[in-house]
Amino acid sequence: MNTITRTDFNFPNQKSVYHGKVREVYNINDQLLVMIATDRLSAFDVVMPKGIPYKGQILNLIATRFMQKTQDIVPNWLIATPDPNVAVGHLCEPFKVEMVIRGYLSGHAAREYTLGKRVLCGVTMPEGMRENDRFPQPIITPSTKADLGNHDEDIAREDILSRGIVSEEDYVILEQYTRALYQRGTEIAASRGLILVDTKYEFGKTKDGKIVLIDEIHTPDSSRYFYAEGYEQRQDSGEQQKQLSKEFVRQWLIAHDFQGKEGQVIPLMTDDYIQTVSDRYIELCENILGEPFLKADVSDITERIEKNVVAFLADYKE
Repeated sequence: MNTITRTDFNFPNQKSVYHGKVREVYNINDQLLVMIATDRLSAFDVVMPKGIPYKGQILNLIATRFMQKTQDIVPNWLIATPDPNVAVGHLCEPFKVEMVIRGYLSGHAAREYTLGKRVLCGVTMPEGMRENDRFPQPIITPSTKADLGNHDEDIAREDILSRGIVSEEDYVILEQYTRALYQRGTEIAASRGLILVDTKYEFGKTKDGKIVLIDEIHTPDSSRYFYAEGYEQRQDSGEQQKQLSKEFVRQWLIAHDFQGKEGQVIPLMTDDYIQTVSDRYIELCENILGEPFLKADVSDITERIEKNVVAFLADYKE
């Protein structure tokens, strides 16, 4: 199982590197960002000990493909994808909020609802809903971007504005872009026999002040998908929905008494289980893109990435 779980490159004109939960971002001359999607798996804001084969390639492929499919409605940071695990884009100043949008009562929202809460991030959720029911209208439930090692936290629109995290002028645009992206993602998913249940988007500002989509979009790490076929019947009978997302990993961890809380120990993930996680990521990729997944050469992933990125940077002209 050849995976890449950490990089330590020194690219030409490199200024700095940031190691996130899954992605590693290299600043090139305060102009470009080289974003490497590793095979790390994060759940409950905790990075699991072992990498998932091909996960980074899948995340990068889906994210960059959807950047291309949505650039007519929302501008984005992307310039090129010189390697299966790499995206290169314009350096941006990220907003310190994640724009989460939910079309259905699932995941975190469902867990809060089960605890009796009816207001999430300042948004009221209707009474009488069952887990995985569709909301009358999609709701936006932002979260603050946590410092490394801390959990992201729910936050209401009013608090974002009152605390000056985002200006009202900019936040209105973030909301508009979030709804437009979710609508496009919903349409694309429906054409593939899927339901885009919920997702999150991150935005930044370019040096000239333009707000653009950054990071990832509509991947299994940032989104939840159900199969459309049989959705209504499963809801009516009280069955769990058949889904393609990282939620199945979260449920496995919960079943093994782990939710990222203090004192809890990450359960052992066997090679067989890791292979099933990899297979599920490939399944989603093929379903959402409607094409076979072509595995990249993983004989030496680090060498491959370095060679491709260095070649790109040598040829790049702004």
